[in-house]
Amino acid sequence: MGNPITSADWLRLLDTRFNKVDKDVFAGLPSMLDKFFTVLPSDSAFEEFYEAGSLPDIVPFTGKLEYLHFVPEYYRKIEPSEWAAGIQYERKLLDDEKYGIMMGGEAQLAESAQRVREKEGVKVWTEAFSNAYSYMSSEEGLSLCNSSHTTKSGVSTSTGFDNSGTSAASKTAVTAARLAMKRFKNNIGERITVNPDTIVCPTALVDTFEELNQTQNGYNSAEGTKNMQAGRWNVIGYDLLDDNSTKNWFMVDSKMMKRFLVWIDRVKPEFNSIPDFETFMLKRSVYTRIGWGVLNWRWVYGHLVS
Repeated sequence: MGNPITSADWLRLLDTRFNKVDKDVFAGLPSMLDKFFTVLPSDSAFEEFYEAGSLPDIVPFTGKLEYLHFVPEYYRKIEPSEWAAGIQYERKLLDDEKYGIMMGGEAQLAESAQRVREKEGVKVWTEAFSNAYSYMSSEEGLSLCNSSHTTKSGVSTSTGFDNSGTSAASKTAVTAARLAMKRFKNNIGERITVNPDTIVCPTALVDTFEELNQTQNGYNSAEGTKNMQAGRWNVIGYDLLDDNSTKNWFMVDSKMMKRFLVWIDRVKPEFNSIPDFETFMLKRSVYTRIGWGVLNWRWVYGHLVS
């Protein structure tokens, strides 16, 4: 039957002499997905995304209309994966257990599923410098944060197509990243409007960025010169980032981020419960299908810090 929960493992729960039994000592992970992703339902095995490129400038009229041409952006495909698990209880344990611990199985499965969603969601950041995506294939074939993004239009990508750095958190690095984002270009090499307004960082760096964000004068200066970065940023500390790196950090345009980061709920967590006819075991299960992808890179500048 595989890993049944039996009376032999939980003898203390059959004893009424205990005054208190903790059902769940630790709180679960807070959800961060809504901060970053547009969450979409899905009724397909995979979702495909294809963007149209931009039109070039109109031209002087010389008596005959000239027709402009535009090329597509890169194709992307997001394929959700399946996640599932179950628990099974010995009938005798359910009958004799005194504290109701075992009847909370569905809540525990829900917490387990939610924890997986959060761990998978943080991968948009932890995989930002890798060409391999957990759920997405990209025609461009490059990492989200990359120094050599390409385009199908054939324009020069020597400037405005780099969104990856290696600088540690500092006033200078923040200024440089912001200016680099302001110089981002579209697929035909034209400047676009980007509004860097948020810093996403591991919890270990929150104080560093908040000091930069909240110190009006005298930041790193004995002369008390005005800090031009003060009040400019929304700083999001992300606990799960610390498990991967306590140094890497990201600057983002929050509105563009929500537009171009997509979370696919192919099947939201489904719960089932059934008794086993042969053994009288009570079985509970959870099943879900999830995935995520990035539709464009022009909303973020990431720093991979050694």
